[in-house]
Amino acid sequence: MPFDADPPIDHHIRKFPLTSISRLSPYTGLIISVVLLVFFLIKFYVLELFLLRRFYGAKYTDLDEVNRRSFVNHHIAGGTKIVILIIAVYPFGDVAFGTAGFHTPFMHGSNVTMGDMLVISAQMLIGMFIFELIYRTKISPISVVHHMASILVGQAAITISISMQRDSSIEFLLCTVWGAFDIISEFLPHLTIILYRVYPDSYHFLATLFRAACFTTLFGTIAETIVAMYLFGQLWSRWSLSFKIATPILHVAFSAAQFHGTRIFYRMWKKQERIIRDQQDEEKGTGVEERGTTEE
Repeated sequence: MPFDADPPIDHHIRKFPLTSISRLSPYTGLIISVVLLVFFLIKFYVLELFLLRRFYGAKYTDLDEVNRRSFVNHHIAGGTKIVILIIAVYPFGDVAFGTAGFHTPFMHGSNVTMGDMLVISAQMLIGMFIFELIYRTKISPISVVHHMASILVGQAAITISISMQRDSSIEFLLCTVWGAFDIISEFLPHLTIILYRVYPDSYHFLATLFRAACFTTLFGTIAETIVAMYLFGQLWSRWSLSFKIATPILHVAFSAAQFHGTRIFYRMWKKQERIIRDQQDEEKGTGVEERGTTEE
């Protein structure tokens, strides 16, 4: 058997065809409008009016406006990422690292394609970013840059695919890699903030949780950089000059936002450990005082 110097994955990426992504691409404005309307209905009629009050009680109703909006947003963001993970994991894996293309049927005999599922998933993720920018009252500048860049890059990749410009297919393919890592590595932070509001006095539990979130975002960002830059390098000869310059710059912006999240969770982790040490010191001090009183 002759030696194959070009592994199947490398061959698939390098030879990825220039095609339209999906027949839904021209209708992304309608899709994202529906996504945002669904977010509103869930937020207003499901979460705020019923579910959060019933499930969390005073721990939700006693929050101030800033933390209340953040609490609601983390539920929507976390739930959205679970839905995206369920519907997009198969088409993403098969298109990015398997043998499928955007027009491969999602299931045998189905009119729904891999590209259809990926476009819908992309609109859900972009809609989630738009919702957060509009709904939250306090958000860091780094997160703002991350969300704005994600929205513009994701929508631009789909838009240029309609006319099948030179970089359109592979640009969207790279966007799916960024999106996949964002969904996986950023899910635990959503859960972490929710549990932080629910169990604010469980310091040992929170210290463990914040430590896990810190390392998850750290290693997730490192893994994302390795995979994204590997694919970027494999496709180097196919990128136009503008994409060769813009793509690394955008990746730095994405990574900076994720490392910012890592730094925040590191500080919260250490804060909980300081609280635990202070409590232990107080208990030791109380024990010494009580023993001294008994001896007297």
